[in-house]
Amino acid sequence: MPRTVEFEDPNRIKLVKELKQAAKKEDAGIWKRLAGELDRGRQNRRNVNIWRINKHTTDGETIVVPGKILGSGNLSHKLNIAAFKFTEGARHKIEKSGSKILSMSELIKKNPHGSNVRIIG
Repeated sequence: MPRTVEFEDPNRIKLVKELKQAAKKEDAGIWKRLAGELDRGRQNRRNVNIWRINKHTTDGETIVVPGKILGSGNLSHKLNIAAFKFTEGARHKIEKSGSKILSMSELIKKNPHGSNVRIIG
């Protein structure tokens, strides 16, 4: 039976608005793209395992996942990681590797132009 009303997460709506404002203010296409990705329905958002992040990144990179990071796999190098959500297992493994977890809002403030930030997923 299809759902007629989707739960609207107020934090997600606020983040999408913040990303759109940052994209317009700084003329940074990455924030506009992330806003579009997060504006999707829950089933269409990205879920990325740690092993995939480890495979496609190098030490010291800053990445962002427009969805949830899942805890399957290990991380063998240090990264700056921002995502909409983290599972507890993923959060533990990321911190164990010495990587830094950022919220998307912190990433926007730290890097308003979005330079040297990769979208993974």
